[in-house]
Amino acid sequence: MAISKPDKIKDSVSEKTIGLMRMQFWKKTVDDIYSDNPPHQPVAIELWKAVKRHNLTKRWLMKIIDEREKNLDDKAYRNIQELENYAENTQSSLLYLTLEILGVKDLHADHAASHIGKAHGIVTCLRATPYHTSRRRVFLPMDICMLHGVSQEDFLRKNQDKNVRDVIYDIASQAHLHLKHARSLHKSVPVKAFPAFLQTVALEDYLKKIQQVNFDIFHPSLQQKNTLLPLSLYIQSWRRRY
Repeated sequence: MAISKPDKIKDSVSEKTIGLMRMQFWKKTVDDIYSDNPPHQPVAIELWKAVKRHNLTKRWLMKIIDEREKNLDDKAYRNIQELENYAENTQSSLLYLTLEILGVKDLHADHAASHIGKAHGIVTCLRATPYHTSRRRVFLPMDICMLHGVSQEDFLRKNQDKNVRDVIYDIASQAHLHLKHARSLHKSVPVKAFPAFLQTVALEDYLKKIQQVNFDIFHPSLQQKNTLLPLSLYIQSWRRRY
């Protein structure tokens, strides 16, 4: 989807100034799109068409860009709430837009989208940890690390002591809790919204795998694709569940 484009900026630039310039480009692009004057750029034109066709809310697009801009600092999240806020403003906002594309206007669907977006953001943070540590960066919430007496250096050294695994357990448990809350709403959420929420299958798959390896965030199996995932997605879709 065109609106995911800013997500790639953080990893593709080494200088914050360049990243900020690109984010400013996207802010102006969104403003121009809502003024019916999109720049002659393929992604911007497609986004303009989507905005016109589905009457997409500008606020969700700007939240995504603003949050990505703040995140260019490359600092660890101070606490789990900060990570959840980041996920709400990015992943959940993207889900709100997806619901608009599907023609769904429902408070229960929005509530589920909020929880699923937060779960997605937390799982993404966990999944990216091996990659980030290879670049000597750690973004895991500092409050949970401090609670268990774990330093960033422990992750950079791929320390597998119990307290390191306890950090991962606590973070993964928060993601699981959000998934549980989202799924508890499924009887109230319109079936029309379910396609937007099928990502829960992949999120649950990762959380199960990390539990199976006793919360070893660096276990090689966590980087392997699940070849049965498409089948699981089809089954959930067929069952009209998420």
